[in-house]
Amino acid sequence: MVKENILQEFEGYRHDFPLLQRKMNGERITYLDNAATSQKPQCVIDALMKFYTTQNANAYRGVYQLANQATEAYEEARSKLAHFIGASDPFTVIFTGGTTESINWIARGFFDRRLSEGDVILTTRVEHHANLIPFQELAKRTGATLAFMPLDEKGELDWQALEGQFDDNVRLIAIHHVSNVLGTSVDIKRLADMVHRNKGFIAVDGAQGAPHHEVDVEALDVDFYSLSAHKMLGPTGLGALYGKRQWLEEMEPQLYGGEMITHVGDYSSEWAELPFRLEGGTRHLAGGVAFGSAIDYLSKIGMKRIMTHQKALIAYLRPKLEAIPGLTLYGDKNAQTDAIFSFSMAGVHPHDIASILDAQGVAIRAGHHCAQPLMRQLGVPATARASFYFYNTREDADRLLQALEKVKEFF
Repeated sequence: MVKENILQEFEGYRHDFPLLQRKMNGERITYLDNAATSQKPQCVIDALMKFYTTQNANAYRGVYQLANQATEAYEEARSKLAHFIGASDPFTVIFTGGTTESINWIARGFFDRRLSEGDVILTTRVEHHANLIPFQELAKRTGATLAFMPLDEKGELDWQALEGQFDDNVRLIAIHHVSNVLGTSVDIKRLADMVHRNKGFIAVDGAQGAPHHEVDVEALDVDFYSLSAHKMLGPTGLGALYGKRQWLEEMEPQLYGGEMITHVGDYSSEWAELPFRLEGGTRHLAGGVAFGSAIDYLSKIGMKRIMTHQKALIAYLRPKLEAIPGLTLYGDKNAQTDAIFSFSMAGVHPHDIASILDAQGVAIRAGHHCAQPLMRQLGVPATARASFYFYNTREDADRLLQALEKVKEFF
């Protein structure tokens, strides 16, 4: 009954999202591609418009009132985000272009100078390409060894085997918080404790974790945590990198230019303090302010309630998907924390599934989901993926099931 109630309680949020009021192919739109990007509530759209119509000026660089207002609004958004992810020091939150940019900055700006031949970077075959390729290239540049943590047959970490793999050479763990394919989460604190015993580091891809989970970067004891605004109701082209202050102060800036300096000589320059030394150039100011509105919206709902809603959706939908003849659902149901469902249907290509669902107004993703090593691990070239957020309803789940029946009928 509690699970039924939470699904009913959340049905009203759908009305806050203008795009969800439109139709697709003549049908009520059922948007189930939230792992790729979330929709935006009206308050976020309004905040973006308000900045451009009433506050638009370049932050930090002017002494006039409008510039001060822009600066205050942007820094307020930073403080909101810091509080949201459990960072007590707002200046340990660096605005970037998104999770991908944050991870690349970590690899180049910090680990290029810290790793060398003989060091080991541990990751998994579950990673999004954005959390694998930068570390592949890091290994090539530094001579470090890239190794993969052992997984069980369902794609979860094999902790017993991992203990045997761990030695003094492990210097870095690069890991996802939540899988964008399986919807399963990782015990980040446990990994952090393991690698810190080696005086190593842990860098977490939080692109799927931050939108759904109550994140506390200090309690998790992560060295770096990356996230994207567009997956948590905010604008595209914006994200953030959290890092422990000591490591951010040692990080080499990746953008050289205005605002990140204190003094420029003819042949050398001196960098500003955090966070400005890592935020060269004019940042996405309007996006940052709008992201602050998104944080307000999520905070008002409460991340614990959002997580409860996700679990209720999983409990409602997963058994029904598992009961469909010929449908294979991937991932460990005991480790699934997010309503992300990747599946295949016997004799039907995932792209055909997505096309038939599209005709019925149901938007899902089909392909390798930027996780080709995981696809090989699962033994498939691609899957169909339906990913839910808190504004998705039980009706959305039912419409997915009805659309999949049409796929069966068609084939």
